[in-house]
Amino acid sequence: MSKLMDKRDGTTGTGGSGQGTVKKLIPYGGYYTNKTVGHDPELTETGPGTPTGEYMRRFWHPICMSMELTDTPRFLKIMTEELVAFRDGSGRVGVLHAHCVHRGASLEYGAIQERGIQCCYHGMVFDVDGTCLHVPFPAGEEAEAEKYACSIRQGAYKAVERNGLVFAYMGPPDEEPPFPEWEGDFTVLPGDELVPYSNFQHCNWLQVQDNAADNYHPTALHAGKNVVGGHYQGTTFDEVGAASMEVAPDMQFIPVQNGRSLACAGARRVDRDRLFIRVQHQALPNLSLHAYTSEDGSRKKLFSRFHIIRWTVPVDDENSKMIGWRVMGPGIDTRGIGKKEWVGYESIDFLEGQVAMRRPERFGQYTIEDMPPIPQNHRERANYKEAQYAPGDYEAIISQRPIAVHALENPTKFDAGLYMFRKLLRDAVRGSNPAASPAGFAEWLRSVAGAPNSYCSGNVLEIPLAADIKDEVAQRRRISKGIVAILTEGEHLKGEERAAWVRGRLEELEQSARGA
Repeated sequence: MSKLMDKRDGTTGTGGSGQGTVKKLIPYGGYYTNKTVGHDPELTETGPGTPTGEYMRRFWHPICMSMELTDTPRFLKIMTEELVAFRDGSGRVGVLHAHCVHRGASLEYGAIQERGIQCCYHGMVFDVDGTCLHVPFPAGEEAEAEKYACSIRQGAYKAVERNGLVFAYMGPPDEEPPFPEWEGDFTVLPGDELVPYSNFQHCNWLQVQDNAADNYHPTALHAGKNVVGGHYQGTTFDEVGAASMEVAPDMQFIPVQNGRSLACAGARRVDRDRLFIRVQHQALPNLSLHAYTSEDGSRKKLFSRFHIIRWTVPVDDENSKMIGWRVMGPGIDTRGIGKKEWVGYESIDFLEGQVAMRRPERFGQYTIEDMPPIPQNHRERANYKEAQYAPGDYEAIISQRPIAVHALENPTKFDAGLYMFRKLLRDAVRGSNPAASPAGFAEWLRSVAGAPNSYCSGNVLEIPLAADIKDEVAQRRRISKGIVAILTEGEHLKGEERAAWVRGRLEELEQSARGA
């Protein structure tokens, strides 16, 4: 980003985010940049009554893994609300406000019943919808007990389970949207499966979501050559051996689906004969869909689909978690790199050693009771020094401050994706884009039978290197935009019909680029 500098006093006219501040660009000038302005409350704060909090509550969100529901209730905080989740004896999942509506004792100490949950303090029993089922009045006062039970209701949210994750809708019941079954089954191929995982993040939700739209950071953050003294595990860096992922991508960021989402198309040259175009999909408010993370580009590939499906869920304004699925199996993982046994609660295979717990050993599956507590402060972790040697996504994201200060950023052109996504979110929150409003989203979901298409895809095309760098850059950008245009044109198609049509059009695009 260019700055006009006054050569007389070494100042610039604007700050990095165009806020109208004055900065002195002089050696040892920390004094002139030591004032920290406030964060952006409109987008970062998600508590009840906040603009983004009210927007997000009109969507379904994963709140925990199914494995977290045991024979005792699970205390959770989601968008600053204290909740308990549990599975009662009949198999139903309940998500209730944590504090009993009677006297405020936490239901995390309640006893799970065949139907509902019983408060430990006075024995009130609440159903999964918040109905009071039992009040422990003395014998002979049953009528009064029933009258009292009808006068109270525990706060409750509707919950559903999908492939090892528990989702909740936390908005007004009369505005509940269809559950978004993206493409029906996220197009998992035969032999592949959705494996759930959850990773805690000691920072605001938006900077975690920003990282998904930041397609440049792997070239530095995940490069083994940048690890101090080689202190890292073998599969943690260099994108598990995929050389093509170390190449800085030529990015095109294109709003799609009427501003409800963003296609992030990155073109990387594998070698003189093949071009790798990876399209990631960011959907409002907090969903990101990622193509194969371990692509080496060694063979032609058209319309390869989901490898990571994740939501960034606010815990409170200074904590959040990534929760979603890792797609495992030979259909997507053509190199056989994935380790299913490393995917789960506070663990995921491609970030081995890079999550909040940062366990250095290779690990297997644990029950929820076996898992150690999540560290409260990232600098107090037992292996903090190892994190300094080999920082990963977790360290880079949380170290931006508990809530990143956007006004202090100095973006470059390759940051365009996350800034564009922030704008889509702001327009949706403010209601300036009706299509992305909760009502607009719900109407769209109903129109596609709850199963919208995703732009997520990985593609390796046999397109030779252009004669010179100027033509090569133009070619990369033309191909990336062409792929997004094809996906947009095929929006009306579904399933295998869409996949076959897209692959046919990609073949045509490849032949056109080759001059055939």
